[in-house]
Amino acid sequence: MREQRGSLGTVRQWHWISSAVCLVGMVLFAITGITLNHADIIPADPRITTLEAELPAEIAAVLKAQEVAGPLPEPVLEWLAADLDLHVGVDRLGEWSEEEVYLALPEPGGDAWLSLDLAAGELFYERTDRGWISYFNDLHKARSTGMIWRWFIDVFAIACIVFCVTGLLLLIRHADHRPATWPTVGLGLVVPLVLIILFVH
Repeated sequence: MREQRGSLGTVRQWHWISSAVCLVGMVLFAITGITLNHADIIPADPRITTLEAELPAEIAAVLKAQEVAGPLPEPVLEWLAADLDLHVGVDRLGEWSEEEVYLALPEPGGDAWLSLDLAAGELFYERTDRGWISYFNDLHKARSTGMIWRWFIDVFAIACIVFCVTGLLLLIRHADHRPATWPTVGLGLVVPLVLIILFVH
């Protein structure tokens, strides 16, 4: 009996710890699940920012001198940040040609792109901001969020699994005293299954 109570206490401990870890994330993902499901009726007012500038001769020379396609050279990144307040990031890979360097700059809640026209010596930049709802929707989908956020979602998903499995173990432990336990669990399985069969094609 003591061993059973000890194991039950361990299950309860894992259950409340995992629920504490998951609480904020589950609320966020539940809300963004609703906003994603009704994205067509949620108003959006995207803001578009554009920028045009001339490439300094030394920056154009640095770009033309790079023989291998890859991230922008450090002097170019420093010039973008200091003179234009554009923080591109050292890991952004561009599309290189003799006439142009093009970088796609997607981000949560928006998109952006940067074109460095080597032939004309001009810079073109455009950023579209779709607002906070779109930002959190993209966090839900891990769109353009980077590897760290994807790792967080993996850890969060594992915590949710622990929460559900320990909840199931607690249901098994108390089911004898609560006759509605398994009919309710069965309903949670049957209802979505019936909806999938009848309405999802």
